[in-house]
Amino acid sequence: MIAALTVSFVILLIEFSVQAQGGLQKGFYSSTCPRAEEIVRSTVEKYFNSDSTIAAGLLRLHFHDCFVQGCDGSVLISGASAERSAVQNLGLRGFEVVDDAKSELEATCPGVVSCADVLALAARDAVDLSDGPSWSVPLGRRDGLVSSASDATSLPSPTDSVAVQRQKFADKGLTDHDLVTLVGAHTIGQTACVFVRYRLYNFTATGNADPTINQAFLGQLQTICPHDDGDFSNRVALDKGSMTKFDASYFKNVRDGNGVLESDQRLWEDDATHDIVGNYAGNLRGLLGLRFAYEFSKAMIKLSSVGVKTGTDGQIRTTCSKFN
Repeated sequence: MIAALTVSFVILLIEFSVQAQGGLQKGFYSSTCPRAEEIVRSTVEKYFNSDSTIAAGLLRLHFHDCFVQGCDGSVLISGASAERSAVQNLGLRGFEVVDDAKSELEATCPGVVSCADVLALAARDAVDLSDGPSWSVPLGRRDGLVSSASDATSLPSPTDSVAVQRQKFADKGLTDHDLVTLVGAHTIGQTACVFVRYRLYNFTATGNADPTINQAFLGQLQTICPHDDGDFSNRVALDKGSMTKFDASYFKNVRDGNGVLESDQRLWEDDATHDIVGNYAGNLRGLLGLRFAYEFSKAMIKLSSVGVKTGTDGQIRTTCSKFN
């Protein structure tokens, strides 16, 4: 009962915080496609019930979309030189979820709901289904007309220093606080050992492990990701002990030297981001534990408004994987 009231309180706070951003607005499809959000939610839930790890995939897919060309569905376009074919986007998941939701939307209200909006809604629903917060998604995005693999260089990398991460986020109008909060999405999901192994065996070409890794955790990581292992399918949870639950434990792990990605662990070492991580890490329970949920929701609304196309800009794709 207390948990239910707590979640309701978070949602209420977020409702008050939602404002029209970048030409987007709450309830955009209320008259033109009133079942739009219901259709997306039911599609995401169907896939989530079969494989809960799809939640992290959808969240990452939306993030990668917004960081290149803005939140315009450009990452959904298929093709040899399209954005999704870039090395930085290898391993992206959730395309079939968006495609299925879009197909049902086209059958219900053709030519109305953009693929970019479907993706923004799917990311929200993925977090909610993972016991995370929910929020009202301002809608009205239109789909972009450009999708190029060469533009993916703006995406953050696991090896980025905090300075580089800061600049990439700042280029999108996002602050240090937004950076730390949004990276908290790593509370769900996994990464491939190929992005971790260098920290375990030959960090900065010294032949040693990254000294910031907790020694007990180092042994666990080396077991999961053996040295010179040619199996590229090995994966490690980004949030030790809480991979499928959307919570603030990710920050406790970073604080304690249990960050999996170098870029994550560096957030604890940097003066500008240290206190933000510490504040989230120290508030895992009770009403204060709502801080991350509330701040993440606000940051996602801000992220999903980056570079949006509205009005007559862009198009409403019939099929998400190709331009009309």
